[in-house]
Amino acid sequence: MRKILVVVDCQNDFIYGPLGTQEAQDTVAKIVAKIDSCGPEDVVLLTQDTHKNNYLKTHEGIRLPVVHCEKGTWGWNLPDSVNDAIVRANQRSKYVMPYRVEKSGFGSTYLMSFITAVENVTELDFDVVELVGFCTDICVISNAIIIRSHFVEKDVVVDASCCAGCSPTTHDTALRAMRMCQIDVVNYEFK
Repeated sequence: MRKILVVVDCQNDFIYGPLGTQEAQDTVAKIVAKIDSCGPEDVVLLTQDTHKNNYLKTHEGIRLPVVHCEKGTWGWNLPDSVNDAIVRANQRSKYVMPYRVEKSGFGSTYLMSFITAVENVTELDFDVVELVGFCTDICVISNAIIIRSHFVEKDVVVDASCCAGCSPTTHDTALRAMRMCQIDVVNYEFK
């Protein structure tokens, strides 16, 4: 089964920085293992939350007044272990292509075009689009629902063990909402 693995916003600011959590820090090694499990028929894509120095004046910044993921900063970058795993996965993959999608908001409609381009370039119909990353309750859910809406006949999967939210409660709420939207949530026990 071929899959496109979308690693959502696995960036220092969401792990160790101003929006980081212990749950996110505990999840990094699991994300690395997930990326390392990808085979030569799989493609790994990455989204990067990307803001400019005017963030606090933007629609998002007014409502979430925490400067984060300013392009080119330490917080915008991925941890070395994640970046190295993505490089390894793309070296193993039969398909050489750009794999980073910068996004200035929660969800990325450009990501849909990118996934379609991957299928066109590889001439393959991928069976699954799987998402992992941060934050479950903001960017993961936004992108998962956009993907579910755009690719109505594909399996869309979120591996809950490779995600973390702003809090355990909002993580759980987002997983429940995604499950209601016919997104397969795996590696999570709903109570």
